Amino acid sequence: MKLPEYLHKMRGTTRGSPPRVSNEEILWSWIGAFAGIAIVAWVNRLFFEGTDLTMMIGSFGATAVLVYGAVRSPLAQPRNMVGGHIISAFIGVACWKLFHQFPWLAEAAAVATAIAVMHLTRTLHPPGGATALIAVIGSPDIHKLGFWYVLMPATLGPLILLLVALLVNNIPASRRYPEIWF
Repeated sequence: MKLPEYLHKMRGTTRGSPPRVSNEEILWSWIGAFAGIAIVAWVNRLFFEGTDLTMMIGSFGATAVLVYGAVRSPLAQPRNMVGGHIISAFIGVACWKLFHQFPWLAEAAAVATAIAVMHLTRTLHPPGGATALIAVIGSPDIHKLGFWYVLMPATLGPLILLLVALLVNNIPASRRYPEIWF
């Protein structure tokens, strides 16, 4: 491929912004995201405040965008959401343990390996990349969790978000969640 062809590919294939969603869709996305994140935060405060455990990690914000704002996306389905977080958390912790003396290597290996394994297992969930990265760049409290990080927060948090998604996303007639389980 010649350089002009290569550069031409970067122009994109369509023009214009994506279509706007309805006000009802915006409202249900807001309700779902608010409820999902609020419940994860409430469980964290109720059961884990004052301990080394945490229920809330930044990648859950991105998960909320998918499971409440893009409910039909293959990346938002239960297999992808839960599996992507679990796999990525395990890989992130393993990379931290193996390469913590070279943080740049641990960071790159965690995200790249998480993407590859999510592809292999058909559990691609973009926030999973952040879950892997958080395991490496997280606070000393996150590092102290070790492989507990996989269970808490990376399994329990998505399961709570999934439960809320099942309840909220099926209230309006215009929505249906999930599209597929496995």
